[in-house]
Amino acid sequence: MGSGTVVDAAGLILTVNYVVLGAEQVRVTLLDQRAYVAEVVRHDYASGLALVRIPEDHLSALPLRRTTDLVPGEEVFIVASVGEGGVRVASGAISYIGPFDANWEYVLDRAIMTTAMNPGLGGGPLLDTQGRVVGVVSLNLNEIGRFSLSIPADYYLDGRDTLLGGRAPAATTRAWLGIFCYAVKDHVVIAGLLPGGPGEQAGLKAGDVILAVDGQDVGDRRSLYRLLWTHRPGESVTLKIFRGREMCTVTVASGDVEEFFS
Repeated sequence: MGSGTVVDAAGLILTVNYVVLGAEQVRVTLLDQRAYVAEVVRHDYASGLALVRIPEDHLSALPLRRTTDLVPGEEVFIVASVGEGGVRVASGAISYIGPFDANWEYVLDRAIMTTAMNPGLGGGPLLDTQGRVVGVVSLNLNEIGRFSLSIPADYYLDGRDTLLGGRAPAATTRAWLGIFCYAVKDHVVIAGLLPGGPGEQAGLKAGDVILAVDGQDVGDRRSLYRLLWTHRPGESVTLKIFRGREMCTVTVASGDVEEFFS
């Protein structure tokens, strides 16, 4: 269950990827309680967005705003579904605009953090005071304070043609290991592995410290992900690992995240 925003009168709804990830069928209920079986147009693992379409025309769509002139301190609000037709709203301000990396293989060059806490299910709009969508609400970041993370609308506006085209072109796909990790000082430690993913199959273990990728030192998650993404799915990635009291090398046959979850 999640929230979403009509961004095109022809039935296009923008949401966050995890809301529809792995779903065989998506049911969409509008505010007026009209219900539809929706088509998943695209999962975009790079941005974390997803686009679905319902068989309806002439819908009221919200305008989207780029973050070009968005500034910290600007007032914003979040609208989110709470299930069974309920909606809640929370207000706050922009607290940060800049890079973000996650404990899974995910980086945003430009993310939005706000003091408005998501009052319901993820995937709803982050709106300015004129009702324009500036982002799609993704995560509550309670571990670092009372903040919500949103994916800027720019990612949809810049990638709309690709999103509507379905699967990403082969040239834009990138290697994926299925790992979760955290940073400790200048090291990256594997916190967990996705069952059945390339990393687990290659023998990586929780607690492994990743020192280098293909001989290039790793000091933070962002550099780890960027080094992985110089490879295409299916290519081998060589990791220098510190495990227990020994250093070793693990070669992983990287995978394709879109194929794994399709």
